[in-house]
Amino acid sequence: MRILVTGGAGFIGSHLIERLMAGGHDVICLDNFYTGHKRNVWKWMDNPNFELIRHDITEPIRLEVDQIYHLACPASPVHYQYNPVKTVKTNVMGTLNMLGLAKRVKARFLLASTSEVYGDPEIHPQVEEYRGSVNPIGIRSCYDEGKRMAETLSFDYYRQSKVDIRVARIFNTYGPRMLENDGRVVSNFVVQALRGNPLTVYGEGSQTRSFCYVSDLVQGLMSLMNGDYIGPVNLGNPDEYTILELAQAVQNQINPEAKIKFEPLPSDDPRRRRPDITKAKTFLNWEPTVPLQEGLKLTIEDFRTRIQNNQG
Repeated sequence: MRILVTGGAGFIGSHLIERLMAGGHDVICLDNFYTGHKRNVWKWMDNPNFELIRHDITEPIRLEVDQIYHLACPASPVHYQYNPVKTVKTNVMGTLNMLGLAKRVKARFLLASTSEVYGDPEIHPQVEEYRGSVNPIGIRSCYDEGKRMAETLSFDYYRQSKVDIRVARIFNTYGPRMLENDGRVVSNFVVQALRGNPLTVYGEGSQTRSFCYVSDLVQGLMSLMNGDYIGPVNLGNPDEYTILELAQAVQNQINPEAKIKFEPLPSDDPRRRRPDITKAKTFLNWEPTVPLQEGLKLTIEDFRTRIQNNQG
């Protein structure tokens, strides 16, 4: 198949491309390199089945493809809050352009949505039927309301134009190739510990998150794309950890002597996040398999290499 991956040079996109290339597909990677990196897809450059196009999806593009994995959008608060208007444009106009493309060429379209659509949830764990508790004028709303709008557009194209859609709601994902400066908790802790700095925990560290290793997530996305279930479906690891527990896990693997410092909680930061993955298990026969300790080990090795190379 000819498969388009928007945001393909990013963290999750590049891992997805690896799996698609291994499956023998023709892959087109579309990226504007706002948070993606050529180094993430460099090894495919001479492969005749791979094509890299530098393009911003807020502008239309004409391509012939069978499937579209629509992952393009900065996903960490540091990046999506840097230019919030651009984030909204990517989510709304970018998604419109990709759905328009899917409609024209009759491609199957998968939207990488997010657990952020649940906002600061009032029910726990989160099920797909939950409509969310989102602040429409908060500093995170460019991303979470943007993704809610992307879901709206996907279902409207499905109902109005019979576009073949799939919607995944992705929970916290981590692994090699995460950006060092993305401000997300796993990369923050790992980089701080490797550099010998104190680990910054916001609030008392009692807020919880669920961490899914990237290879598990990619398997979930592919199962959704190639199955009959439309979604939305939660993809994430239902094991829940407090932020303090995560800090201690990183501390133990890198430097048990590392200090932990506590800072005030940022605004609109959700207190609890954990997916109910009943639908993923039922309809996709999917659940995560990589335990946190093992995933952290692989992530830390990757960060260690990059940090040493940067300093060398």
